[in-house]
Amino acid sequence: MRIQIKDDFDLGKIADSGQCFRFNKCYDGYSVVAGDKFVFIKQLNDEPGETSDNGQWYELSCSEKEYEEFWKEYFDLNTDYRNIRGLIDKQEDEYLYNASEYGKGIRILQQDPWEMLISFIISQRKNIPAIKASIEKICALSGNKIATDPEGNAIYSFPGPEKLAQVSMDELSACSLGYRDKYVHRAALDVASGVCDLESFKKLADPELMDKLLELYGVGVKVANCEILFGYHRLNAFPKDVWINRVLEQRYPKGFLFEKYAPYNGVMQQYLFFYSRSEGITAKEN
Repeated sequence: MRIQIKDDFDLGKIADSGQCFRFNKCYDGYSVVAGDKFVFIKQLNDEPGETSDNGQWYELSCSEKEYEEFWKEYFDLNTDYRNIRGLIDKQEDEYLYNASEYGKGIRILQQDPWEMLISFIISQRKNIPAIKASIEKICALSGNKIATDPEGNAIYSFPGPEKLAQVSMDELSACSLGYRDKYVHRAALDVASGVCDLESFKKLADPELMDKLLELYGVGVKVANCEILFGYHRLNAFPKDVWINRVLEQRYPKGFLFEKYAPYNGVMQQYLFFYSRSEGITAKEN
């Protein structure tokens, strides 16, 4: 099916934004896996008579029903990111303005809390390619084959907590998790047993949600913030890693304007993260 998107939407920037690990360049588009669902999406050439002001067309491999019931929400297409970028005043914050222009097209995907919890536990002190490789090993080990991408690669679902809880420590270790294997194993056991009810966490306010996440074995402030932003789609969460800390130190010695950008500080974080890693001064100094 085909859709037209008139708001900020850039597949490549979303894939490289550090928020998702099963969103990859494939053939002439992108392979996207979320839970037990797979879609191949590609940008189409401009339709005759269409201009960039009228939006861009995309082709998706899913049915219209699946798009409406799942992927439209997953891509957060009911949120206006142009309006969010409009909160930034170039004269007041030129660095963030430049970052938002550079990162224009990034959206905060609406991802599953369980998948994000495991993904960001794995992410600790790992680079993005290594994180992706470990996650794919876990999916091939414990997930179900759900599709084949255009390049002929088998696509596996992300295993639910019950299935992952049945995986042995030796098998988890073989997924290149390092010291994180015990964290993943414990998280699977806790969620599968109901000790940790991720669904009920959706009812909590951000401070209470943070407290609950910090009770989990192997979850610190950074992982919890990533879970709040990317797993629970709380757009004001502001995860801090080495890149963001450098930006705050070098560009905002007097403090970042969190009050001004609320409740969208998480979107601003994504612009800063993407810009600093790609072209920003902190990336060049690293």
